[in-house]
Amino acid sequence: MKRIADWAANVIIALFCLLVLWLLLQVTTYASFKVPSGSMEPTLVAGDYVLVNKWIMGGRVFNVMDALDDKQVSIRRLPGWREAERGDVLVFNFPYPDSRRDSLYMDVMLYYVKRCIALPGDTLEIRDAHYYIKGMSEPLGYVKGQDKLHEMLRFESPEALKTLGVKTDGVWDGNLDSMPPVVLPCKGIELQMNCRNARLYRKLIEWETGEKLLMDSLGNAYLYGRALQAYKFKKNYYFMAGDNAAHSNDSRYWGLVPEEYVVGVATHIWKSENPSTGKLRWNRIMKRIE
Repeated sequence: MKRIADWAANVIIALFCLLVLWLLLQVTTYASFKVPSGSMEPTLVAGDYVLVNKWIMGGRVFNVMDALDDKQVSIRRLPGWREAERGDVLVFNFPYPDSRRDSLYMDVMLYYVKRCIALPGDTLEIRDAHYYIKGMSEPLGYVKGQDKLHEMLRFESPEALKTLGVKTDGVWDGNLDSMPPVVLPCKGIELQMNCRNARLYRKLIEWETGEKLLMDSLGNAYLYGRALQAYKFKKNYYFMAGDNAAHSNDSRYWGLVPEEYVVGVATHIWKSENPSTGKLRWNRIMKRIE
């Protein structure tokens, strides 16, 4: 009996160590996510399983139980190799899962995968459905998808666009073809709180401060019961967009993503299944994401 008890104890200890190791790898190293839709086509297609590298930006540490209870959580990031770059395909917790909430909220069970178009501190605008950053001439994102969207917006009627599944309502600022310049807040930047900025950044400010940002009929902003002329941001934010520009629910519609909500950089497709047939797509396995 003693041998059986010792054997059982050793098995339990080994299983516990494996569990701890698995949890550490999940937090600090890699994770896997399934792509549910075609918003990133042709780079990613529905049924792809992407490998997310957490070493690049550093893994996140937060109270998972509080997050599961729909509470706001404090997130710390472990040291990483580098910060996110324009063009990275990022996996992140969706920050706007409930439009009734007054500020951002991290849904720990809802993940999006999009391409990073603009970084904290960038000034971004959309012209002819294409993304432009002030001071840069390089193309941003998947240009062919933006070309296709621009042509659709030029030649298709609103009714035809709706039939084609192009969502044109509820755009965050401007429309799909045009968005005036928007500054992406970064830690330490101070922006004037005019009427437009108060509207654009209201949820970010309320998330950072835990206070309501109020506006009067003249467009004046108030925080902590006092007039707010300018606000210094405490966090970094990113603009995310799908490569399938005509069929992607992204930052054009709901706004910016806090750095804390980014899980990591999607680097490879480790597995791919056809959702209709369940068959493996062998030509996509271990394909590098670019």
